Amino acid sequence: MPLDAALVKSAARRAGFHACGIARAAPLDPAPLDRMLARGAEADMAWLRTQRAERLDPARLLPGVRSVVVAALGYGAPGEAPSAPEGAGEIARYARGRDYHSVMKPRLRALAAEISAAEPGARTLATCDVAPVMEKAWAERAGVGWVGKNGCLITAEHGSWCSSGRCSWTATSSRTRLTRSAAVPARRASPRVDRRDPEPGLVDARRCISFWTIERRGEVPPDMAGRMGRWIFGCDACQTACPWNAAAKPACDPDLLPRPGREALAIDDLLGSREDDYRLRFYGTSLARARYDGLVRNALLAAGTSGDRRYLDAVRARLDSPFPGVRAAAEWAAARLAP
Repeated sequence: MPLDAALVKSAARRAGFHACGIARAAPLDPAPLDRMLARGAEADMAWLRTQRAERLDPARLLPGVRSVVVAALGYGAPGEAPSAPEGAGEIARYARGRDYHSVMKPRLRALAAEISAAEPGARTLATCDVAPVMEKAWAERAGVGWVGKNGCLITAEHGSWCSSGRCSWTATSSRTRLTRSAAVPARRASPRVDRRDPEPGLVDARRCISFWTIERRGEVPPDMAGRMGRWIFGCDACQTACPWNAAAKPACDPDLLPRPGREALAIDDLLGSREDDYRLRFYGTSLARARYDGLVRNALLAAGTSGDRRYLDAVRARLDSPFPGVRAAAEWAAARLAP
């Protein structure tokens, strides 16, 4: 069967994706990336300043690339609890099931295999989150959704509860002409802009709880420590507040459904945990990204924010931790619990 847009989108559905779009592999507009970097909004994520040319031009990663397919996988489970119970730290929804990287990659490989079978000799490149690829920009260009004011990719059917991956390929026949998906124009639910973000669609990581709980290594500054609430890993606040999610149809891959005991994490358990416990419990999950010291640090901040003095002994036990970020969090929490 010749390669065409219908075949590609059917292959994406067979691979298990909930949405799919196709874009021409032309360089991206550099303005959004350069604007973010000029503001320093990447915070400590220094890798965002590397490989600028590769981020903007897909031909730098795959010479001869003709088209880019973007496929999205939903993780919004029906009836999912909006918040953690008392005494537990909150976990972002995407991290409650299997690591989405390990779920997306075999599906992207299956999609790439069907493309290669239909276009013998074509070279493909499938990426998910770890390559220098601006996935949300490609998703918007491919018509999968649009980037909302909160900086998240929003799909018309499933809202922002989805992860995306990309598959690029070279065409071996000049007759291969795919019908590209129409880009979705950005939609605005209201003119109000969250004061934590400098402008619609641009998120300043220095004000983002997900950055501080996951990507930040070491100490969390005191002025931010008291604003993180009970978030232990990630944050869904800007998604739960998004009006487009209110009417979204939940779609969740079975592998991304919340696992028992993963909907939230008991603060007591994390405060008393050891590195061996962490490796046994979180290896192969998204939560491993924060590392052992990051999860303990975040639990200490949640304990201090709670004002519950029953955590005080466990907090003080971390004052001599070998991890500077944990020590700083223990000092901050102890001062809050025993002023």
